[in-house]
Amino acid sequence: MQRILDPGQIEAFAQRNIQRLRLPDRARVFSTRATRLRQQSEPGAIGHSIGDYLQLMAHLADAQQTALASIEPALPNAEQVTHAQTFHMPIVAVGSWRREEHWRESLRLICDALAALPEISGQVRSVCDRLRALKPEQLEAQAEDLLGTQTSPVDAASAPFVMAALQVYWVALASRMNIDDIRELDVPGVCPTCGTLPVASIVRADSRSQGLRYLHCSLCATEWHMVRVKCSHCQSTKGISYQSIESGPRGIRAECCDTCHTYRKILYQEEDLAVEPSADDLASLALDLLLGEAGYRRVHPNPLLWNPS
Repeated sequence: MQRILDPGQIEAFAQRNIQRLRLPDRARVFSTRATRLRQQSEPGAIGHSIGDYLQLMAHLADAQQTALASIEPALPNAEQVTHAQTFHMPIVAVGSWRREEHWRESLRLICDALAALPEISGQVRSVCDRLRALKPEQLEAQAEDLLGTQTSPVDAASAPFVMAALQVYWVALASRMNIDDIRELDVPGVCPTCGTLPVASIVRADSRSQGLRYLHCSLCATEWHMVRVKCSHCQSTKGISYQSIESGPRGIRAECCDTCHTYRKILYQEEDLAVEPSADDLASLALDLLLGEAGYRRVHPNPLLWNPS
């Protein structure tokens, strides 16, 4: 007699037989993002209306890739790994991990690279000059604010650049981790590596992960599996709908939840192999506007476009 499994058993079975985690590829994580940002800024692409900003963020991603190659922060030791596993905590949690100065060096490299580009505006140069002039303790205070451990007002102009440097630092950690050291958390919608919320989710199309949905961390670019047709915020499986821009790209939609009235973008590689969570989320701001008008709330901002509301 064939045994019928309930949804919880199906999910548990899936978790044992799939690629649970995907750590960032240090060699190309930001260069891939830069390429996609440029694609989405071109005439006819979904992000053409904000093409100049996407081009700036592409330059930023190029600078991130260069900075990433130059840093190797210390990884957690055996005691720290055991502690995180025992208490079901992120292994390099943003709220407790002691940052090294590497991230500030990455910020300097990013600012230097951007300021050297002839096409960069005077406003961006001014922001870069201001950041380079700040003392370490001032930069650390901004980092604390952006990572959510403080509640001071955020400098919206400099936030994407500071976050870019923090991304470099945490990707440098995540990309060199032993994947077996990173365990599942009690809260499935939070990154098991750093404890940050995802910027979007992506349904992969490669042979190992065909049709599987992964949440993509907005900070360290770790991806972790989550079953489909389930709210990544409140975990509800009821009232889930998928919205997209009429006549827009089929590979970019929004998963909306009528239980908590939130949404998060979901990307489909089967429709477009080139989709990249951070880049495509940023390029599809028009979809955010439509969802806001429909009464849905975005769960977490894109780090490349700071919007505290």
